[in-house]
Amino acid sequence: MTTETAGEPGTGPARLRRARFSIAAVFCAHGAVTGSFATRIPWIQEHAQVGAGTLGLALAFPALGAAVAMPLAGRVNHRFGARAALRGLLSLWTLSLVLPGLAPNPATLCCALFAYGAAAGLSDVAMNALGVETEDRLGRSIMSSLHGMWSVGALLGSAAGTVAAHTATDARLHHLIAALALTAAGLVAVRGVLDLRSRPQEQAPPRFARPPKAAVLIGAVGFCAVFAEGASLDWSAVFLRDVLGTGAGVAAASTTAFALTMAVARLAGDRVVDRFGAVRTVRAGGALAGAGGLLVVVTVRQPVAAMAGFGMTGLGIAVVVPLAFAAAARSGPAPAQAIAGVATITYTSGLIAPSAIGAVADATSLVVSFGLVTLLACALVAGAAVLRPKAGAGGGAHAVNRDEPAAIRP
Repeated sequence: MTTETAGEPGTGPARLRRARFSIAAVFCAHGAVTGSFATRIPWIQEHAQVGAGTLGLALAFPALGAAVAMPLAGRVNHRFGARAALRGLLSLWTLSLVLPGLAPNPATLCCALFAYGAAAGLSDVAMNALGVETEDRLGRSIMSSLHGMWSVGALLGSAAGTVAAHTATDARLHHLIAALALTAAGLVAVRGVLDLRSRPQEQAPPRFARPPKAAVLIGAVGFCAVFAEGASLDWSAVFLRDVLGTGAGVAAASTTAFALTMAVARLAGDRVVDRFGAVRTVRAGGALAGAGGLLVVVTVRQPVAAMAGFGMTGLGIAVVVPLAFAAAARSGPAPAQAIAGVATITYTSGLIAPSAIGAVADATSLVVSFGLVTLLACALVAGAAVLRPKAGAGGGAHAVNRDEPAAIRP
């Protein structure tokens, strides 16, 4: 999508500032849904009467829903334009928050989570595509801060969920109120994003296109980071409750602590990457996340230490996904296709992670499950080099090499 609606130029400084703040608000609303859901997973688990293994299986259904739906996002954008598509897809996502809490048994929970995942995937692709386009037009990095706003939203949602869990509020009521509020906020935010439309002669994108090899390698790095993120968001509260025997309020607070560290690191991420470069930043982050995962595994009887470990994991992986999207845009002559490929790999990872953790926990224990998270976090150290831009790579006229310190850039 390369054209704007008549009367709305997309290159004016004031218009671009408004677009940046608006897409940031969209990311925030999107993250709040995830935070609201994650803190009430123990309630949903008890309400649907499922064990750890069955819960893990149910949490695979968002991945299935997203895998089916995400390839359609490009066609929706092509037909309706970026703003109208995002308006509808974001509303579907915020309203889908009510579905999991309504499920009375494992079968209906799986169906609810399938729809939840489909809405998540569609809206995620739409908002990231607009984020990358806004970044390109601004001529400077904003993707880390946008994902930071997603983490701020997750923090706000999880904080509200912590209060709801501590006061034993029914998750159905909690999620209904949150869904209505977030839908209204999202509709307001979308009004300011860039209203991009496909050129009249442009063909509709295919339903499925195999991503370039470079995008697959970049996506593999994102996979490791998002796996750790998804596992920590969805299972940290269950870990503290079941393994450490904490109360519901303290367990939910672990999710809030994780979301807080993610938000802080992402909001500061653009400056850190400008100072040290993408590869060194991700290598250091992988080492920190691996140390945090190890702390969770070896301090199974100390809730405060375990929460610190989740926080270290959040700090370490925070900037990986924004850098993966940026690297995809620079990886070759078809940045949109590469971004879509990386988005599919990384987002599916986050939705697969909870079910994988549940399967391993059912076969062994949750402690062993988070050992797997530790190994994947350490893999970031080895795989960070794929985020280094290649000479002559594509990515837009304003693409920047975020593997060089800012002082030596032209």
